[in-house]
Amino acid sequence: MIIAVLPNLDKRGSSQVVENLGLLLKKEGIEAYLPDTICSPNFKTAPEDELFRIADYIITIGGDGTIIRYAKRAAVDNKPILGINAGRLGYLADVEQNELKLISKLKTNEFTLEDRMMLSVEIYENGKLINTFDALNDAVITSGFISRIIDISVSVSNDTINYLADGLIVSTPTGSTAYSMSAGGPIIDPGAQCVCITPICSHSLSAKPILLGGNKTITLKSFSKKRTEIYLTVDGRKVCNVKPYTEIKITKSKNTVKLIRLNEHSFYKTLSAKFKDGRSF
Repeated sequence: MIIAVLPNLDKRGSSQVVENLGLLLKKEGIEAYLPDTICSPNFKTAPEDELFRIADYIITIGGDGTIIRYAKRAAVDNKPILGINAGRLGYLADVEQNELKLISKLKTNEFTLEDRMMLSVEIYENGKLINTFDALNDAVITSGFISRIIDISVSVSNDTINYLADGLIVSTPTGSTAYSMSAGGPIIDPGAQCVCITPICSHSLSAKPILLGGNKTITLKSFSKKRTEIYLTVDGRKVCNVKPYTEIKITKSKNTVKLIRLNEHSFYKTLSAKFKDGRSF
């Protein structure tokens, strides 16, 4: 068995987690790799891109952002991924820093795999495809200026909805607990196969989040009468400026993320802990 460990060393305590994990994997007789930009005595090293090819399992150390970054790459090679939390309480990490002994369950196959759908985001300019991205959380159109309303057209099949808003979020069930939730969108069971459209600070009181089947094709266009800059971000990363001739087509991705679950920290238990059972923080 080969395990690739991909840490975010900017996270507090992650270096110590790497050392502790290396000792554990060595004791279990598991061959472990780090990217060749990181040195640790209990690991072999290889170029980061090569790790996704040779590893049976991917382990990340960091927050949800770290997991999202590497999970999308792991999905290309259909490799399961496990997150060790080195950030604040997240929704994707399954193992806390004091639970490293659970990693031994990988040897005995005492784990489950949780499939998470992704979105394929295609960007067209003047009818020509210029780029494609996968989104595990969301794709977001937003104004580059605070409180600058933009016009957004959303087409689903033969129907079109027009929004006047600060922006628009198209999220997966995984992304429903991220930006979409902050903008008033619903929390969705991560195993669901659906897409949520959530307007950001809409200029209309009647504009509410819309839940669509995962097989729908969503086409977005946007412009601003005041020539406000408009951006498209995918999983929190700006990928392009949106012009009046830019068309964004969103469909269910052919790739899925396979999250490894080693313990009984269900989505709903994590949700309860995040909200502290409705009590204030």
